[in-house]
Amino acid sequence: MNRGLLIVYTGNGKGKTTAAFGLAFRALGQGLRVCILQFIKGPGKCGELVSAELFKNRLECHTLGRGFTWKSENLAEDIRLAREGWTLAQSLIATGKQDLLILDELTYLMKYDMVPASEIIPALKNRPPGLHLIVTGRDASPELIEAADLVTEMRAIKHPFDQGIQAQKGIEF
Repeated sequence: MNRGLLIVYTGNGKGKTTAAFGLAFRALGQGLRVCILQFIKGPGKCGELVSAELFKNRLECHTLGRGFTWKSENLAEDIRLAREGWTLAQSLIATGKQDLLILDELTYLMKYDMVPASEIIPALKNRPPGLHLIVTGRDASPELIEAADLVTEMRAIKHPFDQGIQAQKGIEF
């Protein structure tokens, strides 16, 4: 049996979610069962979720947020949705029916105290032995980094936004 890994993609650069979805499609190609939980992203159809529809018999996706919380007019609702999403994540971790579980933008739940790190970190550490977990988001805490088996930091060197180029279909969403 493989040992499940805790993988963290963090940093201020672009590519954290993209890397996680890339690993999801690699796992699907190897016959693994995959589930993706997106904690902050709202209901808009990003390209990854459109592609995920092609694997709907082996890939489960949940978009749990209302969009960018730093622009929120109802932070209480965002916190409620984050806690609800974390409850779902705990349930999925406990069942161990997935081979790979992606917790996209989970770091923000801890950073903004929507769900305490003291609740999240032990659940990640105590996952079933064969379950791979991927956590994405900026500002991964030292505790999360310490708990992880693999951490990759995406570092922004140059970005089209800095040149006034807006987000483009198929590249940013």
